[in-house]
Amino acid sequence: MTSRQRVLTALNHQRPDKIPVDFGSTAVTGMHVSCVAALRDYYDLEKRPVKVHEPYQMLGLLEQDLLKALGIDAEGVPAAETMFGFPNEDWKPWKTDSGLEVLVSKYFNVTKDKNGDTLIYPKGDPDAPPSGRMPKGGFFFDTIVRQPPIDEAGLDPNDNLEEFGEISGAHLNYFKQETKKAAASGRAVVATFGGTAFGDIALVPAPFLKNPKGIRDIEEWYISTVIRQDYIHKVFEKQTEIALRNLQKVKAVVEDYVDAVFVCGTDFGTQNSTFCSPETFRNLYKPYYAAVNQWIHENTRWKTFKHSCGAVEPLIEDMIDCGFDILNPVQVSAFGMDAKILKSKYGDRIVFWGGGVDTQSTLPFGTAEQVRRQVLERCEVLGENGGFVFNAVHNVQANTPVKNLVAMFDAVAEFNGR
Repeated sequence: MTSRQRVLTALNHQRPDKIPVDFGSTAVTGMHVSCVAALRDYYDLEKRPVKVHEPYQMLGLLEQDLLKALGIDAEGVPAAETMFGFPNEDWKPWKTDSGLEVLVSKYFNVTKDKNGDTLIYPKGDPDAPPSGRMPKGGFFFDTIVRQPPIDEAGLDPNDNLEEFGEISGAHLNYFKQETKKAAASGRAVVATFGGTAFGDIALVPAPFLKNPKGIRDIEEWYISTVIRQDYIHKVFEKQTEIALRNLQKVKAVVEDYVDAVFVCGTDFGTQNSTFCSPETFRNLYKPYYAAVNQWIHENTRWKTFKHSCGAVEPLIEDMIDCGFDILNPVQVSAFGMDAKILKSKYGDRIVFWGGGVDTQSTLPFGTAEQVRRQVLERCEVLGENGGFVFNAVHNVQANTPVKNLVAMFDAVAEFNGR
């Protein structure tokens, strides 16, 4: 099988020749730039700085030579702009606090404050208030909340729609070119078009906008899902209208190059429970997810990808019911997320894209042998009868030992060679 055939077979809940592997196709299945650099050194690839394609989490771009060395089966088409609202163009050098030389977009403009923290600016405009902060010695940016005082009487749902406008011709051309290029790799293509992330808390503060309006404080947004549900519904209703128009335009230019589409990264789980009840999910989110998924399934052959960390087992049935094909990152360490139970209850109806190894403890802090054993166990359970794409539980974090990363990839190869 080709890589693309392997992924498509797994997505259709059939057993491929090997368990397909993804790292780097989305902003939630990637690796910190330090890990990408370490892997390039380990595999003795051409010496060059790694590109930071998503500065918010400081994710490193896995280029073709590394994708080949690691046996990756999926190719990503990232959003047209980073989380800070600028495109990746005209790469320039930059050095992290740890001394790692990387490449960043020419719009990656940062300053240091008096504490030595690194500040980054929306749209790359240093004249705007900074929208992200990397603590001194840190590894990624935290959002700076820029919430003006809320005037209840003056709240306008349109203010929370600033990031969900009609797609531009330039962005359509970008997706046309990038999806075609990704498809030429022979891997399955996973595209992130944007505009369908209902209530994604990473987007609520709008680090990509210079002067965001509406409800932009993270705590206030969560409060609003309880006390201002009418407001949230109005935001989601209008967002859905815009999203469906944009999807129609995107579909017309990407043709049949796309295999899966990243729909939403809204998290619904903590380590121990869900953020909301199943009833709230069904009332506040499900109608809009269902509308987007229905349009995609009626008009394309794309599979739809839903990301949610945490203990979301009580919501999986509803996620399936509203049309999601793929669940990521499959945080099997969270409460109620036992891999065997998930596979038994849902494995024939939703694809598990992730869950292959724990990035909170085993991968960064375990031994190489512990990594190997966990990977083999997860492949055995989640890979049965297809419906599984190997990935870690969310992005691989900074400074994960390279011996453990290699042990992870070697273990997948070992399982696939049985």
